[in-house]
Amino acid sequence: MKKSIKLVLSVTLACGAFTTIYCASRSNQNSIDTTVLQEWQAGKTVSADVVEAFGGIDKCFAAEPIPDGVWQRMQGKSYKDNPYIGRSDLRHIRALHWDYDEQIHVGEMICNAIIADRVVSILHQLFDARYPIQRMLLPDVYDADDETQMRDNNSSCFCYRAVSGSTKLSKHARGLAIDINPLYNPYYKDRADGTRLIQPATAAQYCDRTKTFPYKIDHDDLCYRLFTQAGFEWGGNWKSTKDFQHFELIE
Repeated sequence: MKKSIKLVLSVTLACGAFTTIYCASRSNQNSIDTTVLQEWQAGKTVSADVVEAFGGIDKCFAAEPIPDGVWQRMQGKSYKDNPYIGRSDLRHIRALHWDYDEQIHVGEMICNAIIADRVVSILHQLFDARYPIQRMLLPDVYDADDETQMRDNNSSCFCYRAVSGSTKLSKHARGLAIDINPLYNPYYKDRADGTRLIQPATAAQYCDRTKTFPYKIDHDDLCYRLFTQAGFEWGGNWKSTKDFQHFELIE
C-alpha cells in the first residue's frame, strides 16, 4: 500500500512540475512582441524567439493574395495599369532570409501566381541553408527604379517594365523572373563599338567571374541549383549577354 501511495504521489509531483514548466514557457512566448511579423515589416531583423512566438519558421513562408496596403504601395511604381497582368495574377510572398551578419531578416516579394509555390519553396530552402541574401524588399521602396535597387543589392521579382534599352516587356513585368543579389551578380553586354553596358553601373568589378567575392552566383551555387531544378533559366548561361542575377521561368 505504501509503495502504491508513493508511486501516485511521485507521478502527481512529476506532472505538477511539468505543468509548471510548460506554463512558464507559454508565458514567456506570450510576452514576446511579434508585431514585426504580424505586420510583416520587410527589412527588419527578428530573433529566433520572435519567429517561434509567431508560430515557427514555416508560418513565415507563404504566398498569398496581395494585401490592400501592399497593392496601394505598388500603384504607379512597380505596378502600372496594363492589359496583360492584374492583381489577381500576382501573389505576395512572405519569406525570411539570412545575411552575412548572421541575423534573420524579414523579406517580401511579388511574383506571378503560377510560380508562387515554387518561389516560396526555394526561398525556404535557401533560408534553411543560411544562404546570404542582403535585401528582399519590393521595388516600390526604390520608386521602382531598377538601377537604384540593384546598386542597393536588393533581390526582387515583379516590376512592370520593359527590357532595358527596348520596348519589349521584361519577364519581370509578368512576375516570372527573379533577381538575386544583383550588385554582385550584374548584367552586362559588350557592344559592337567595344564598350560594355553594365547594370548596375557600380558593378564593374563583379563582371570578372574568375574572382571570389560575397554573394557570387555560379554553377556550384545553391541558388543556381534550386532555381534551375525548379524550371528556371539562369541569365549567367546566356551567350550574347550575361545576367548573373537573373532567373526566369522557362516557357
